[in-house]
Amino acid sequence: MSSHSLPFVLITFAAASVNGALGYGFSSITVPLALLLVASRVLNPALVLVELALNACVLVVDRAALPEVWRRMTPLAAGLVPGVAVGTLAVASIHPDWLKLWTFMLLLPLILIQAAGLRRPLRSERRWHVPCGAGIGALYALTTISGPPLALLLNNQGLGRREFRASLGLIRVIEATLTAAAYWYAGLFTREALSLTPLMIPGLLAGVPLGAWVIRRVRAETFRRVCMSFDAWVVAFGIATLLRLLQIVEGPEAYGVVGAIGAIDGVLLYRFVHAQRRSAEALAC
Repeated sequence: MSSHSLPFVLITFAAASVNGALGYGFSSITVPLALLLVASRVLNPALVLVELALNACVLVVDRAALPEVWRRMTPLAAGLVPGVAVGTLAVASIHPDWLKLWTFMLLLPLILIQAAGLRRPLRSERRWHVPCGAGIGALYALTTISGPPLALLLNNQGLGRREFRASLGLIRVIEATLTAAAYWYAGLFTREALSLTPLMIPGLLAGVPLGAWVIRRVRAETFRRVCMSFDAWVVAFGIATLLRLLQIVEGPEAYGVVGAIGAIDGVLLYRFVHAQRRSAEALAC
């Protein structure tokens, strides 16, 4: 793993900076880049251990809001259990390259939904929390990513900033604990996977405080939007590379995916900038 040491330190530094700023996003940045270097069944177990520690810290910091949200989050947490079991089974049994492709294909719409700023509150929260929890649990066990859909769900429920971070930390600690147990049972904690974990620690120690410092000086929505744009391009490149590797699309035509996603992201970015400009003009008036 020595050839991957410096890339992993740099990747996790960037991802930890995003997590320090937004309270989520570590795996969303790490996975698309790291999957270009290693297989999911090697990357995922290492990330789960790091995510468990990282989200436990978030939960401790925002523990004062837990009494206000834990009952509300119970149905969502209950749905995680079957989802994690299904996701772990997929990681243990699907061919690594096909698993990478499906991971990227699942991530892409989530990234574009966030980039579009889509928000739609659930009218019957308790009815939807269990199936949403199952979907989030399966996605997390499969990809170690749940921040985008979970943040989208919680943002749509009108939670304040403190309650949002506490809810996010609570659910992510539960899902990381369940996934770690499922991975251990499936035999996924190999020496190769565990060797990645120490490579992520320097980036985390430097990146999280930096992200917390940066977010006090820039608009959170602008920072989030830039991160989503970067993610969209990385995922598009990953999909194109795997389409060629798996011989689904031959030749450079596979990179048409990058052009298509780039065009969509460009339109969404234009809409975002235009909306921000109109808001600034309205405030100025």
